Amino acid sequence: MRPILLILLSLLLTIPAFHHTHAQLKNPDNIQHDWSTDTSNHIIDLSEIQVVLPRNSFPVIDYPEFTGKEQGLKQFFRHEPVIAVSLNGRAKAYPLNMLAMHEISNDTLGGIPILPSYCPLCNSALVFDRRLKHQEEEHLLEFEVSGMLRYSNLILADKQTETWWQQLSAKGLAGKLAGAELKIIPSMIITVKEFFESYPKGKILSPETGTKAENRYGTNPYVNYDEEDGKPMEKYFPHEKISGRLPAMERVLEIKSENRGYRIYPFSEIRNKEVINDEFGSKKIVVFYRDEKVSILDESNIRKSKTIGSATAFSRRFKGQTLTFSKKNGYFTDHQTQSKWTITGHCIKGKLKGSKLKLLPHGNHFAFAWLHFYPESEIYRSQE
Repeated sequence: MRPILLILLSLLLTIPAFHHTHAQLKNPDNIQHDWSTDTSNHIIDLSEIQVVLPRNSFPVIDYPEFTGKEQGLKQFFRHEPVIAVSLNGRAKAYPLNMLAMHEISNDTLGGIPILPSYCPLCNSALVFDRRLKHQEEEHLLEFEVSGMLRYSNLILADKQTETWWQQLSAKGLAGKLAGAELKIIPSMIITVKEFFESYPKGKILSPETGTKAENRYGTNPYVNYDEEDGKPMEKYFPHEKISGRLPAMERVLEIKSENRGYRIYPFSEIRNKEVINDEFGSKKIVVFYRDEKVSILDESNIRKSKTIGSATAFSRRFKGQTLTFSKKNGYFTDHQTQSKWTITGHCIKGKLKGSKLKLLPHGNHFAFAWLHFYPESEIYRSQE
């Protein structure tokens, strides 16, 4: 009889601790929170996490269907933004407007399991490798949307361990894999038109997803969210925490240096210069800009939205030399060979025709979000 009592006592001691940890989450609306996540293993203060929606509120599109150039140019607005990713000779595009309704997609490309993700509240679009090695254990993960936010940023959950992950940092926050970090796969935020110009055999996500979100594609539920003098939703991001270093809704492009941390390039600077030749730590960087891409966070009908432009980042190092670029007639020319390059880093004319610049990992995020998670980031300022 005594062993049974001891077992019951141990259960009574552990269960309250588990529930107490879950109770630390912000959940003012008492939303059902159905997770078996081991929240005793965490790397942040759990009170920073806010429960916003019940689990499974977002219809995740797993291993979706795609369509080619001809049909894609008919189905999508040519100037709307996509996450473009290319691996092992294959290329796919994921329209941000569609991802705003789903936020993630478990998929594969070129034999690699990938996770395109988009958090519209932070305008952060990143692609992750779903393979992970942590503490000598290998994982192949599939993800869902948790229904939770941390400082306005999407929290993902993997289905295998129910670990919670911060989208903007790629780090496991709580659960078995807390402290692990997903590998970011380099991608670009460009237009549908720009994608098919560089990848004519590429595929774009089909709008026939079989979900209830189908009839909302092409519309924006976050009308006027990215106004120049706007701010994030205060219920998800306290306004007193907004950094004064840049306007809250300024878009920024980030580059990481192993020995210097991050440098961010405000879109106002990028738009003004159109080409930025830069050095950051050991990196030789070029940022290209083309003024065609529209916002999906402006007008209700994204075809009527304002133009914000595409910005991409590459290494200027090419076969032992450092190239310097300028822009002319919508394309980019290196001064060393006078070759002509596209917004996607493809050389289409000149001595280096057929070559590609090395794409650097980067994204386009709102400044308020990036500077909260990476407050030590350097900010690029033009010397002119």
